[in-house]
Amino acid sequence: VQLQASGGGLVQAGGSLVLSCEASGFSVNRYGIAWFRQAPGKEREGFSCISAGGTTRYNHESVKGRFTISRDNAKNTGYLTMNSLRPEDTAVYYCAVTKYSCGSGLFDFWGQGTQVTVSS
Repeated sequence: VQLQASGGGLVQAGGSLVLSCEASGFSVNRYGIAWFRQAPGKEREGFSCISAGGTTRYNHESVKGRFTISRDNAKNTGYLTMNSLRPEDTAVYYCAVTKYSCGSGLFDFWGQGTQVTVSS
């Protein structure tokens, strides 16, 4: 059982990235997929989740309208499309899955994290 987060990198402010969260060893069809990030010196924060049924939620005003969470069950993968990136988006981004609701705060598996660095 594994979650592989990928797609991070160095991008200029205003640029875009698409992060992927690929599951192996299990099917994500019945799991919600969430994205977290941890900036240097700060606690990890969850900011977006997509339920097994496809309902999306964004917990932070700073990402609304810029980030889009999605999933492709056929590819066993979740995605985070990030547009209009800002230097304050710099962080390690993690994905996680939950068989409970997105609001439960309970997560079954975690990915290893992918670094996103936004230069000004």
